[in-house]
Amino acid sequence: MLGVSLGCLPLLAKKDEKAKADARLDDAASLFSEIMATPDKSIPQSLLDKSSCIVLVPGLKKGAFVVGGKYGRGFALCRATSGQGWGPPAAVDIEGGSFGLQFGYASSDVVLLIMNERGMRRLFSSKFTIGGEATAAAGPVGRDVTAQTDALLTAEILSWSRSRGLFGGVSLDGATLRSDVNENEALYGQRWDNKQILTSGVQLPESAGKLLQLLSKYSPRQTH
Repeated sequence: MLGVSLGCLPLLAKKDEKAKADARLDDAASLFSEIMATPDKSIPQSLLDKSSCIVLVPGLKKGAFVVGGKYGRGFALCRATSGQGWGPPAAVDIEGGSFGLQFGYASSDVVLLIMNERGMRRLFSSKFTIGGEATAAAGPVGRDVTAQTDALLTAEILSWSRSRGLFGGVSLDGATLRSDVNENEALYGQRWDNKQILTSGVQLPESAGKLLQLLSKYSPRQTH
């Protein structure tokens, strides 16, 4: 009996990891829905429609930080190659940077828009530093972008944060974004990195359906 029980442990562990990954996908969907539900305080529609990819990182609760400054886990999704619809989610980690020092006392959510092909190439790498290897700017909030600053026009990444109910642009300079192969394995059964998922058209996990539906609702196609 003991041998059977021990043999079941790996399967139970995998099932638990899959359940956690599914829950995080649901949290990412809720995050995006809540932000976009208030147009005057959301990501500007024009920027969302121009974006090539989006990264959603549901917040960690107060006291959940670990040694090394790890901040959170979330998902990246890119447009389908046709520019219409969205592809499968790839799991990511965001770690370190000044962001943790600024917001470590509270639960925070992060949204990144990848605005161009250069930014996509960064996202397809195993890891990169925001504000270092990839140019980044704090994203504006509202129905539309009225002030087209040089930073917005040239940035590869625009970033926002929601903390204690307040949503606004935030600098994530110094933070590292990397593929979360453990989470990808939980979702797809393979230790794939970002590029393998975001460029492959793999079958969507059933748990990603809500998030894909919301992205298609608010930004069904990319504009230029």
